[in-house]
Amino acid sequence: MLKRAAAVALTVLASAGVIATAGRSAQAAAGSHLPARLADSEFWALAAELSEVGGTFRSDNLLSNESRLQFVIPDLIRNATRGGAYVGVGPEQNFTYIAALQPSIAFIVDIRRGNLQLHLMYKALFELSTDRAGFVSRLFSRPRPDTLGAEATPSDIFDAYSSIAPSEVVYENNLRDIEHQLAAVHGFALSSEDLRGIASIYHAFYVFGPGINYSSTETGNANLGYRPTYADLMVATDSLGDARSFLASEASFAIVKTLQTRNLIVPVVGDFAGAKAVRAVGAYLRRHGATVSAFYVSNVEQYLRLERVWGSFCGNAARLPIDEASTFIRAGRGGRYSRGTALTAELAPIGIEVEGCDRRP
Repeated sequence: MLKRAAAVALTVLASAGVIATAGRSAQAAAGSHLPARLADSEFWALAAELSEVGGTFRSDNLLSNESRLQFVIPDLIRNATRGGAYVGVGPEQNFTYIAALQPSIAFIVDIRRGNLQLHLMYKALFELSTDRAGFVSRLFSRPRPDTLGAEATPSDIFDAYSSIAPSEVVYENNLRDIEHQLAAVHGFALSSEDLRGIASIYHAFYVFGPGINYSSTETGNANLGYRPTYADLMVATDSLGDARSFLASEASFAIVKTLQTRNLIVPVVGDFAGAKAVRAVGAYLRRHGATVSAFYVSNVEQYLRLERVWGSFCGNAARLPIDEASTFIRAGRGGRYSRGTALTAELAPIGIEVEGCDRRP
C-alpha cells in the first residue's frame, strides 16, 4: 500500500508541476561540490572503502530482464534533478538511466562481487571504444562492419552484428586490452579472483553474443520463459516510442563514456539492508554537499521483504541526502504502463517512501 500511495503521490505532484519545479530550481546547485574527476587511486580506494563483504544472488545477472525499463524516462527527466548523484543496482540498465539523468557521479551498489567485476569490464570497454559500433564490437568480440556510422540506429547496429560470427582472436585481444586498461593504465590492484571473474563474464558475452539474456548462463534455462536479449533491450523505447537506451545515440553513449573516463561511475559491493555500503555512499555524498537525484532499486525490495529486512533498507535509504525531487526507480509488474507479467519500471518519491524510517547518522 505504501508503494502504491507513493507512486500516486508522485503522479499528482508531477501533474501539478511541484516536483518538476523543485528539480529545475535545484539543478544548477546539485552536485556542485563533487569532484569533476576522480584520480585512479581515489576511484579504487573509494570502491574498496564503501564496499562490504559480498554475498550471493540466485542469478549471474549479467544483463537486465526489464524490457520496459525505459517507459518511465520521460517522467524521470521531468521530475528528478539532473546533475545530482545517481545510485543503482545491477548491470547495464544503469547506463540508460545515467544517460537520461546525466548525474555528476554514480554509485552502483550490488551484493555480488561479480557485479563489480562486470562494471570494471564495462568501464574498460567504454574507455577503449570511440563510438557505439566499436563498443558493440568489443563487447561481443565481433569484427566491426564497415556500414555503421554515427547516425546508425540501435536496430541498424544490432541487425548488422546479428550476422557476424564471433572471433576468438578478437576475444583474446580484447580481453588483454581490458586487463591492460584496468591494471596497467589505471593501476587498479585487481586480485586473481577479479581477473578470473572479468574473464568469465567477458567470455559469456563472447559466447552468447547480442542474443545473451538474463538466464543465458544459468543451467536449465530453457523452461524459464521469455527473457529480453541484449539487442532487445537496446532497441526498446520509452512509453512514447522514443529510443532512450545508452546505445540509442552517440550523444547518449558519450555521456556514459565521459563519466567512465573520469572515474565517476563507482561500483560498490554492498547489501541494500547491510550496515555499511548504502550508508557509506550517503556519507560521501553529504560530505560533498550532493543530493541523490535517483535511486534505481530494480525489484530488490521484494527479496528484502521476503527476508524481513526491508526496514533496514528503509533506514539506510533515509540516511541518503535527498530532497523532494529524489526518486526511486523500481521494477514491478502491472501498474501504470502494463497489466501483464513483464517487469515494468515505476517511479516513487524517496522522501515519502522513507518517511518514518530511522534517519539517525
